[in-house]
Amino acid sequence: MEVKIKIVVADDHPLLLEGIISVIEKEIFGVEIFKANNGAEALQLVSEIKPAITILDIEMPFLDGIEVAKKIRQAKIPTKIIFLTLHKERSLFNEINKLGIEGYVLKEFSINQIAYCIKTVMLGKKYYSKEIENFIEDPIIDFSIFTKSEINVLKLIAQEKTTKEIAEMLFVSTKTIDSHRYNICKKLNLKPEKNSLLKWVFQNLPIF
Repeated sequence: MEVKIKIVVADDHPLLLEGIISVIEKEIFGVEIFKANNGAEALQLVSEIKPAITILDIEMPFLDGIEVAKKIRQAKIPTKIIFLTLHKERSLFNEINKLGIEGYVLKEFSINQIAYCIKTVMLGKKYYSKEIENFIEDPIIDFSIFTKSEINVLKLIAQEKTTKEIAEMLFVSTKTIDSHRYNICKKLNLKPEKNSLLKWVFQNLPIF
């Protein structure tokens, strides 16, 4: 039995939605596409279907694309997220990129780029419209410099847990967590300022 690649496409503009779906079906073999006309419907579909790819517009009724992406990441649904949007603002792109998205395609180029974007993302790579590539502030972080325990601490810091909460969750003392924090800061060459590690985590790590 043929296994199809499941894709959810969400956009509240019917003509664009149908156009994107048509291009995908024409250029990519073996896909099964589910469409949504608003953010709430998109989130429900993604939660139920768990597609390989989720394509989201930013501005949609009920839930916007960013809210949908955040909920998908928080629920740890294993889908690759591509944003399809008119927005070219650097600040907005950088906010979205911190969610660990796989693609960002501008609508004015969507017909020409969306299929290639999907193929690129399916290969485990990221794709951004060339027009916004200079916005990318996605520093390469070498996680091999951290121990397993340090990575666990970083994940919990990203979830805004306190030192005491982290110690309780990892069944160690607060002194041990303080030691991990110190070692992480040293490896990252962070200045010994209050909340410097917390600020670094929020600026550099996607939502775990």
